[in-house]
Amino acid sequence: MKKQIVSASILLAVSVTTMQAGGLSTNTNQNASFLRQMSQDGIIDITGLYANPAGTAFLLPGFHLSLNVQNARQSRDITTDFPLFAYNRENPQTPHRFHGKAVALVIPSIQASYNWERWSVNGAFALGGGGGKCEFDEGLGTFEALYAGQIYQNVVSQLAGSIAPTLVGQGMPQEQASATAQQMAQQSFGGYDLNAYMKGRNYQFHLTLGSTYKILDNLSAFVGLRGIFATNNYNGWVSDIDAYYTHPVTRQPVQQPLLENSLDLNTDQTGFAVTPVIGMDWQVDDHWNLAFKYEAPTKLKLKNASRMNAYTTAVAQTNPVLGQFADGRKVREDIPAILGAGAKYSPVDKLRLMAGWHWYFDKQAKKEGDKQDLIDKGTMEFSAGAEFDVCKWLTLSGSWQNTSYRVSDAFMNDLSFNLSNNSMGIGARVRLTERCHVDLGYMQSFYHRRDVFTTTALGVKQDHYLRRNRVFGLGVNIEF
Repeated sequence: MKKQIVSASILLAVSVTTMQAGGLSTNTNQNASFLRQMSQDGIIDITGLYANPAGTAFLLPGFHLSLNVQNARQSRDITTDFPLFAYNRENPQTPHRFHGKAVALVIPSIQASYNWERWSVNGAFALGGGGGKCEFDEGLGTFEALYAGQIYQNVVSQLAGSIAPTLVGQGMPQEQASATAQQMAQQSFGGYDLNAYMKGRNYQFHLTLGSTYKILDNLSAFVGLRGIFATNNYNGWVSDIDAYYTHPVTRQPVQQPLLENSLDLNTDQTGFAVTPVIGMDWQVDDHWNLAFKYEAPTKLKLKNASRMNAYTTAVAQTNPVLGQFADGRKVREDIPAILGAGAKYSPVDKLRLMAGWHWYFDKQAKKEGDKQDLIDKGTMEFSAGAEFDVCKWLTLSGSWQNTSYRVSDAFMNDLSFNLSNNSMGIGARVRLTERCHVDLGYMQSFYHRRDVFTTTALGVKQDHYLRRNRVFGLGVNIEF
């Protein structure tokens, strides 16, 4: 029984998810300009400071500032099919649909650069990972399946153990009595009730400081450091557990509270890390620009501040899975290295065509419990976009990005699941003055459904995962 409770509790602490575009634990959209044109790896603009920091060397002399806000909304739907769900007295059907809402009302970011002669000094602040809260008002399918199995096995075992001696006393052979008692107990099971709730919150605040230098008139290099402050919270419970059955001898209905098995866990995690970033930009000619960027792997440890009920605390003392959430313990949650490259081609002055590529070294990023071993390959990302200057004060843009996550079925779970997707971004840049313009962007991701089948002693559990995501953004860019 404790093993099942512990297996469920691990879901409380693996919700490292992103609200936006990017890898398993990294957001690539840092501003509204990205939303309207997602292929940023080869651009030269203050809004490209994250994707192509070396490109800032080719900005005009002076100070460049970009202020941005984004609004992200995401829904996560898990449809779980499990035979015992038919015994849920409040929802006696299978499959069950578990719906989660993740909302980030305001996601701010700032990019700034000061250019003089061959140098530029720049910095950026953004939400580089996570981005909001996800709440499941009715818990999760994996939790309910584990508890339904536990309740069913407890009731059947208890009843069979009380019936078998009576049958033996009536002259039935022991083996036959045990089988008959088991069958009678199964037929007597009447269902279960429980109250479940899950919520996860994950934020990674990134502050990047660096410098760019023009090695040649058309070649630049960037070196910087990124500081990362992570703060997470995982809060959930399963309570008010009741088992129902009809006594096979007296035929009386029985309601049996199982309150001693209630799970209650609330964990806050915080951590800080620093990692280097390098990049280069090459202006081949008046038409072509090529760039690359590399973010080194980040060793991140998160310290727990946990509150558990007495039962959960007792289990955590002897079980390493739940024990990793013990108060004061440090949990490993590394951020993978990222290699990116991009190109910009301008066949005419008013038109710019872009392409980009990202590789995330996910398997090399250490996770608690060696969860990185459940990843088949690192995440791969491709993008393409275009900008067209309609007139002196208006630029329209559109883009596409494909993100392919290569993770095993075992990596997937209710709170932490990533789905390969295609994202579309559209928007406009409006030039208010020569030194001030506004970016308006919208991005929507179209996810591929993922089906996972898990064999258990009580039947096959089927989980069908789907997400929906849309992000709006507004940015103001100033030069002075």
